[in-house]
Amino acid sequence: MLDRQTLVLNRSWRPITTTTVRRAIVLMARGVAGAVHPATFEVAAWETWIEVGSRAIGSLRGIGFDFPVPEVIVLTGYNGMPDAPVSFTRRNVYRRDGFACVYCGHAPRSAELTLDHVVPRSRGGPTDWRNCVTACVRCNARKADRTPSQADMRMRRQPTMPRWPGGLDPGQLAERPVWHRFMPANTPGLAK
Repeated sequence: MLDRQTLVLNRSWRPITTTTVRRAIVLMARGVAGAVHPATFEVAAWETWIEVGSRAIGSLRGIGFDFPVPEVIVLTGYNGMPDAPVSFTRRNVYRRDGFACVYCGHAPRSAELTLDHVVPRSRGGPTDWRNCVTACVRCNARKADRTPSQADMRMRRQPTMPRWPGGLDPGQLAERPVWHRFMPANTPGLAK
């Protein structure tokens, strides 16, 4: 439970990152953050949260205490927006492309997805956000060592570097509906 993620908002209630429950509790105990009640969206300081906090995702229990785990915290003094770039990984490319092939639109199991270089590496194509896309095994084999135009294949969308708030993994959003209210409307992973 202590390693579960908690959404962190700045003073203006904009998502800036996620942190572990362990770190969220430390921030609350130090008085630099308050827990956001998932039903009322009221901010509760440490003492109030212990008394009236929600047990929506569980609580930490010990001898003489029952501490509700916060799903969302808001910082009391920080109002910045860190420019945390999204890590370039195979899984994040899949997430950016919605776990679907950019050529045919098919969304197979993750094991049947591949990372395709738009400009093949053999032709000097870099391995980065603007040159890598998600492709199904069939389309990747069809494209082979050619560019999409040479293979007579059209991409459904052009590859770009994603701008997820604070580098937040949009895959976590499906399991955390309380977070949806705080996300920008164009965040990948939100139900449309």
